[in-house]
Parts: sequence; structure tokens; C-alpha cells
Amino acid sequence: MYSTTTDKVTVFVEPTYLLHESEPDQNIYVWAYKVRIENNGPDELKLKTRHWKITDAYGRVQEVHGSGVVGEQPVLKPGDSYEYTSGTPLSTPNGIMVGSYAMQMTDGTVVDVAIPAFSLHTPDMAKKTH
Repeated sequence: MYSTTTDKVTVFVEPTYLLHESEPDQNIYVWAYKVRIENNGPDELKLKTRHWKITDAYGRVQEVHGSGVVGEQPVLKPGDSYEYTSGTPLSTPNGIMVGSYAMQMTDGTVVDVAIPAFSLHTPDMAKKTH
């Protein structure tokens, strides 16, 4: 599991390779990633937007911008957490993702909360790197 904290907001990410949804012979590799966001600060926060940078093994970068996550813009009161699962395909058996959330406080201030960089790799790639 990967984690990072920005302004008392901690983001945890756990990626999982989806063997049964992947087709390596067609260069299609699919991962799910579970995200948990914890608001350990004193302010209520609303997740407004997300920004992802997804880099494959050849260094090709795909950027994804969007409103909320999985169709929602969750509000996290102090002490609250929010979890969701999403996914991404790659055309290579390994890569990396990193990103940020724009979270708005009740006074309108927007805070950029970092999403930790995390590795996307097939089980075979993990064995080759050790």
C-alpha cells in the first residue's frame, strides 16, 4: 500500500493487477486501484476534481482530469474517510500513476492534495525486478 499526507489529508492507494481482464497477447494490461482518503484536519473538505498522470513502461504519459471521483464529489468532515475503487489499462506490463485532488474547504479555499505515486506491474514484472 502507498500513502502520502498533505495538509492533514492522507491518501492511501492499493493497486491490484487484474489478470482476468488483461490480454497480454494484445498488449492490454488492466489494474484496479483502491483509494482511501482520510481527513485528519479541522476543516470540512469537498473533493472537487482529480488529476492523474499515468506513465507506461515507454515513458508515454496520459493525463486525466475530471470532476470528482467515480461520479461523486464526496464531502469529508473532520475525522471522516472516503473509499472508492477505480481502474486503468496500460499497453505495457508496468507503469506508474501519480496525481492530486482539488479539495475545497467551506470558506471556498481550494487545497491540492497529493495522491502518492504507485507502481503498476504484473506479477511477472515484479519477479523480474527482484
